[in-house]
Amino acid sequence: MTEKVQLSATVSDDLIGKRLDQAVAELFPDYSRSRMQGWIKDGQLTVDGEVKRPRDKLQGGELLTIAAELDVIDQYKAVEMPLNIIFEDDDIMIINKPAGLVVHPAAGHWDDTLLNGLLHYYPAIAQVPRAGIVHRLDMDTTGLMVVAKTIQAQTELVSQLQDRSMGREYEAVVGGVMTGGGTVEEPLGRHSRNRQKMAVVGVGKEAITHYRVLKKFRAHTHIRLKLETGRTHQIRVHMSYINYPLVGDQLYGGRFRLPKGVSPQLLEKLKGFKRQALHAKRLELFHPSTGELMAWEVDLPDDMQSLLKSLKRDADHHEIEQ
Repeated sequence: MTEKVQLSATVSDDLIGKRLDQAVAELFPDYSRSRMQGWIKDGQLTVDGEVKRPRDKLQGGELLTIAAELDVIDQYKAVEMPLNIIFEDDDIMIINKPAGLVVHPAAGHWDDTLLNGLLHYYPAIAQVPRAGIVHRLDMDTTGLMVVAKTIQAQTELVSQLQDRSMGREYEAVVGGVMTGGGTVEEPLGRHSRNRQKMAVVGVGKEAITHYRVLKKFRAHTHIRLKLETGRTHQIRVHMSYINYPLVGDQLYGGRFRLPKGVSPQLLEKLKGFKRQALHAKRLELFHPSTGELMAWEVDLPDDMQSLLKSLKRDADHHEIEQ
């Protein structure tokens, strides 16, 4: 199912000498540059009725016409499910995602994802690519996500991700005792042998993760992280790379670590924590319509709070014994 897009605009004097792809970004700001370039290459965006290349220069006065089609999501089912929406208006939704919820349909998860739930909750979102999903969280990562309810909002939010003006902060519990905070700036790409994994690779995409210590325990650390980039599994890979893997990370966790003299209660808590201890705690962005800087913050989920309490009890107990 598709939706027709019919638009036109005349090239103004201030755009004389600009490339076609640069000019259309200014004349049709509701659509992303990549989408515009696709329409130019496919001949769905013409200049005075002629197909041009993205790099062709404009002379002024040309009529730009778009006669294109947008795919409307109709191959996925709308499924009723609880959504923890902490903010909503005509442009965006801010969702607090629980552990175990896949964001986008894939093998093994075709109709139990956040996308399916969004289609049921707000059917009009089917007209927005990827049902308005701007960025993803791993299935077992909890916390804040923004969803765009219009194409215009999605284009603006993707732009904020790309220019790094959208702020995303996480909290995690890692194995090992950190001496202090720091930054990991290592490129990421697909693992050479396990295609389900990402890895630090020399020719990968730029990835930057900042972290600071919130609380040290006997053999673990509670940390806060801030992303500059948003690569797949970025925090999990970067923390494992510097030998502080996330508690419960089944993919990147490595050897299971335990403090000496661990109590049966803490042992049970650590062995029973079957997901990566990672939570998207804070989200900051400029509202796509008003430009207002907005921010949201949500508490850690119960399982991470319980884990931290157990680690604190363990640390306090050994401090008293000493």
